[in-house]
Amino acid sequence: MFNSAWFENLNAPFLSPPDWIFMPVWIILYILIFISLIFYIFTKQANKQSGYVYFTIQMILNLLWTPAFFIMRNILLAFIIIILLDIFVYLNFKKFYNVSIISALLLIPYIVWILFATYLNGGYLVLNP
Repeated sequence: MFNSAWFENLNAPFLSPPDWIFMPVWIILYILIFISLIFYIFTKQANKQSGYVYFTIQMILNLLWTPAFFIMRNILLAFIIIILLDIFVYLNFKKFYNVSIISALLLIPYIVWILFATYLNGGYLVLNP
């Protein structure tokens, strides 16, 4: 399982936030993500399938990142996953925007956080070869 000693011994990148910040941020982000999905679902428009596909893929990638980084301790694999996550969150945003601007706007904090997480993951990768 998760070995906090391993993580605590890694060289952290500049701007690494304190550990306590992650849980409240993710709670807020998941609430916004699912409210965004609800707006998308209830907006009447044809051809919304690709939005559901992108949403599902980005959520799977989101869920895969934690085990890759913390359980497998594979920073490179986690970095590859988060780069793919960035791409699919963007595609998700774009499809949601075409259907519901509110759905897309609700994803902006998620996009910002994921890009920051990509920076952190890349920093851990570079600083801990």
